[in-house]
Amino acid sequence: MTPCIYRRLVSALWLTVLFFIPLLVVNLAHASTFAGSESCRDCHERFYKLWAPSRHGTAMQPYTPEFAAQNLTPQAASLNIEGKFYQVFIGKDAGYVIEKTDKGEIKYNIEHILGGKYVYYFLTPMEKGRLQTLPLAYDVNKKEWFDMAGSGIRHVGDTAVSWTDPVYTFNTTCHGCHVSQLRNNFDPLTNSYSTTWNEPGINCETCHGPSSEHNRVCREAPKGTVPADLKLLGGKGKFTVQQNTDACAPCHAQMIPLTGAFMPGDKFYDHFDLVTLEDPDSYPDGRDLGENYTHTTWSLSPCVKSGELGCIHCHTSSGRFRQKSAPNTACSPCHKDKVSEPEKHTMHKGTNKSPTCISCHMHKTTFARMDRSDHSMLPPTPAATIAFGSPNACNGCHMDKDAVWADKKVREWRQRDYQAPVMYRSGLVDSARKGDWSRLGEINDYIMAQDHDPIFTTSLIRLLRGCNVSEKEKPLFTALNDASPLVRSAAAEALGPPSSPEAVQALVKATGDPYRLVRIRAAAALSGLPMNITKGQFKDNLDRATQEYMASLTARPDLWTSLYNLGNYHLHRREFVQASEAFDKAHGLAPRAVPPLVNNAMALAGKGDTKSARDRLREALQLSPDNPAILFNLGLIEGELGDIKAAEKHLRASLKVDPKLAQAAYNLSLLTGKQKPLESMDFAERAYVLEVNPRYGFNLAFAQNRAGKRTSAKATLRTIIEKWPGYADAYLFILDLTDNKDEKMKIRSRISSALKSRNFSARDRALLKQALAGNG
Repeated sequence: MTPCIYRRLVSALWLTVLFFIPLLVVNLAHASTFAGSESCRDCHERFYKLWAPSRHGTAMQPYTPEFAAQNLTPQAASLNIEGKFYQVFIGKDAGYVIEKTDKGEIKYNIEHILGGKYVYYFLTPMEKGRLQTLPLAYDVNKKEWFDMAGSGIRHVGDTAVSWTDPVYTFNTTCHGCHVSQLRNNFDPLTNSYSTTWNEPGINCETCHGPSSEHNRVCREAPKGTVPADLKLLGGKGKFTVQQNTDACAPCHAQMIPLTGAFMPGDKFYDHFDLVTLEDPDSYPDGRDLGENYTHTTWSLSPCVKSGELGCIHCHTSSGRFRQKSAPNTACSPCHKDKVSEPEKHTMHKGTNKSPTCISCHMHKTTFARMDRSDHSMLPPTPAATIAFGSPNACNGCHMDKDAVWADKKVREWRQRDYQAPVMYRSGLVDSARKGDWSRLGEINDYIMAQDHDPIFTTSLIRLLRGCNVSEKEKPLFTALNDASPLVRSAAAEALGPPSSPEAVQALVKATGDPYRLVRIRAAAALSGLPMNITKGQFKDNLDRATQEYMASLTARPDLWTSLYNLGNYHLHRREFVQASEAFDKAHGLAPRAVPPLVNNAMALAGKGDTKSARDRLREALQLSPDNPAILFNLGLIEGELGDIKAAEKHLRASLKVDPKLAQAAYNLSLLTGKQKPLESMDFAERAYVLEVNPRYGFNLAFAQNRAGKRTSAKATLRTIIEKWPGYADAYLFILDLTDNKDEKMKIRSRISSALKSRNFSARDRALLKQALAGNG
């Protein structure tokens, strides 16, 4: 027998990944139901005066010479950004930035201003209705101008994103949390915006809901009376703690929008997904590495998990810190014993510089010249600084000391090793990020544990997408019934595409989940399968969830990520033409985004246009020359086109960049088999060690036999039969390799016993019976 070598080299390495960029979006409700902030002023003058100058009220404001005179200083010298020189001009009749190159000058007028607590950002009108963040920003504390995009570098070795990139386009990325009642009005045919909004800044109705009806019933009410129904979604005491938190979260979360219809009082996870620690913008222990979006770290807080603490306990609706003059009183209601004896709790003697609760539990760090507070409220963990480089509060004050000193101190002070749980779960995240699956058993146990943290559990489940072993399925079934909708949604996504009838059943059930996020992720996981449910509740649930999923893909047609995910939907369904069209549109919106190019190559290969697929991958390689997924897929495509030398070159490069890429080792084993049998065997063994499955094991046995190691090949085949008794090719191959008559009889007997099970397909069963009927 000659075992089948796969002639067609294919990859789904990027195929099932839903790629997201966190965006800030709020409701797009119809303007006719909103009356504006001025309409609140007659009855709520005091609150209006508190709100108007607040950070919410001035989240965006028009540029005026008066504003510049009061808040800005002239730029000392032009800045070289991307090889061009930029200078801002402000004054009585000026408000613009000049870009100067050897070819001349371009003038960008300043139209709007964002922020102001730490930094002012400036918007200029660009082509097709875009408002772009200008390359110069203003540091409020240092009173100096600086490189806006350059300040946003997160990781060592990264380069700044260009200020003209869509990530700095107001309409695309940051609009919804700086203006109120925005209508994006993106036209996909012309790739242009006609964006409008009711008011700059975050107005009263953003948190309280539309006020037209509220104003009417209050005006019509008899003098001195208050209407029984105030016709407002929110108000004092009207929302639960969770509803109040969910109303704040859309603008204070690194999230993914599912709809454009969020309103105060709605459930956050009915309209958004949340980015967790699978994202490298967080340290493995959850501390922020990029912007401080708050909601992810907030969700780690034991105080928040208790259900008692909401945003407005510490913050007013206009964003001010209620307890600013006496910070410790914020903690007093639940921690009176610690607040009343601060020296005993903090181990610091009482002085004017003594730490407050928030000094240690909400340590401030700086990113892009903005302070950020750690809302996890967890105690300092210097052990995490040693292990992962994440910041800790101790060394934030004691900058002359190191983390080893701080770690020693907290261990002397506390008999209980309070750092241990944080270090354990952070270590699991760190291992999963690195693709080190030696701790897979521990990861699975943590996911299934009753007392796990939902953020860490979600992170681990999402990171498991990079682990191709069947042992991860059991914890996913458990997670699909978790109390947290975030965990359930991650489990549903990770189960796709389902590899077993049990997974299909579990996902169909999940399409009836109370939370839209879970339903959408379940529908997405099932989208590539033909479903034959003809009636009943399961069909109704699946139909609704599929409609919600499709709506989520088209809710933001101006985002390349939406079109990319739409392309993946069609790709899963083998609708290659539609998939390629969606990927092309995604590439048009974000020419430097790599994923649309890679998955478009998969779609083009699927419809038989292999040369165009290669062109897309070559274009992607120019953007990301050390990307193992691109190198790997390009190697496969070159193999498809018959250029074995180029295929081998790219596959070797992918394995060099990512030594744990089992697929690359496997395919290299196939490519090098005839010319380099010993090296082919080494590649086969490497693939099997990295990813233990019967196909890789069978290939190892074949490579061992080709290299003259028949005994080793037979031993490998016996292992496969023991581990995967339903893998028919292993029986056929070992029978083919065996010459000894007695040994052959034993194998035949083993096949006869195996055929009594239900492990085989009809085709495999026929092949095994045919082998038994043969001579020898």
